[in-house]
Amino acid sequence: MDPNFTKNRQVAGEHAGHAVWGPVNPPQLLGIHGTYVAVDFDICVADGACIEACPVNVYEWFETPGHPASEKKADPAREADCIFCLACETVCPPMAIKITKRS
Repeated sequence: MDPNFTKNRQVAGEHAGHAVWGPVNPPQLLGIHGTYVAVDFDICVADGACIEACPVNVYEWFETPGHPASEKKADPAREADCIFCLACETVCPPMAIKITKRS
């Protein structure tokens, strides 16, 4: 995932209380969901490792029918609850998660 996505992309919308960074063109391009807990939906393969690793249940499954990588994604639905332990970022096989502490 691009660590500078907040500088290199524009906010394209909002979902479940978090920003969605474009480009977005469903079902192929779904963008990056979240800012401090950011999941690149375009490379997420939905193996669930982040959901299992998160001690505060930040993530929940979100259905994405027709997306070429997987038909569901780990959505940072409770981004504000993140304790910045980096467990999810560490276990993500395709490195689709970027955790950034709020300033």
